[in-house]
Amino acid sequence: MRLPAAHASGDIAPSGRTRRTRRTHRPLRTRRAAVLGIVGLTVVALTGCGASDDGATSASGSPGGDDLSGSITVFAAASLTGSFADLAADFEAAHPGVSVDLNLAGSSDLATQIVEGAPADVFASADAKNMSTVVDAGLTDGDPVDFATNVLEIAVPPGDPAGVRDLADLADPDLDVVVCAPAVPCGAATVAVAEAAGVELTPVSEESSVTDVLGKVTSGQADAGLVYVTDIAAAGDAVEGVPFDESAEAVNTYPIVALTDSRDSDAAQAFVDYVAGPDGQAVLSAAGFGSP
Repeated sequence: MRLPAAHASGDIAPSGRTRRTRRTHRPLRTRRAAVLGIVGLTVVALTGCGASDDGATSASGSPGGDDLSGSITVFAAASLTGSFADLAADFEAAHPGVSVDLNLAGSSDLATQIVEGAPADVFASADAKNMSTVVDAGLTDGDPVDFATNVLEIAVPPGDPAGVRDLADLADPDLDVVVCAPAVPCGAATVAVAEAAGVELTPVSEESSVTDVLGKVTSGQADAGLVYVTDIAAAGDAVEGVPFDESAEAVNTYPIVALTDSRDSDAAQAFVDYVAGPDGQAVLSAAGFGSP
């Protein structure tokens, strides 16, 4: 830093001789300390402003801060059991202040519960029909978002002892076949594929959820059952899957939405966005769901 000319030992007189002048200013060492003090105060002030800005950034929820908190209850179709367990755990890890509880059942049962006043924050249905029940009741916060698709497949015990090869084989009266009830999305899909194939089914039971159908097959109570491809994938070695062409006639689309009576609406909407976003889609794809 260059010092002012007044800090020299004397001034030059017009005659060229050096004229000694009395120093009326403070010594150099004192003034240097003062200058450094001012610089130091300026740095502290700027640093303080930066800290204030950083604090505001964290509080606003940008990187380094998460202002989501609370507890949400997600009503989800039974066919989403495994995937939503993973999604809920991942969401909680990303948002430590939020806890996610799952209520898993047939979509028609869940829609009825919501309309009747059951406390819920998010609804994920296995079809548009049951979602419409909740929408028409004025209980959704915004429009539902489609986040996955699914199709049916025949589930049989390991080794397929009954020799089921296609959908037409399920019409054999000697087979114990289990399906979903028509009010449930997997049941409505069953009716659609049977009609498309011209096959008349005579099931021994109609279940209220796809997981109940799968349970009858894995427990040996049924020779075959119509479930989703994702259920067979999740069951592992407990069952075998028999695909059939008519499954393309009934592709179920899954919508999800936050609900108006949510106790923690921000967290509820964040979960909806998470499921429909890239991280949620990766989990669903790995489970065998199709893109919406």
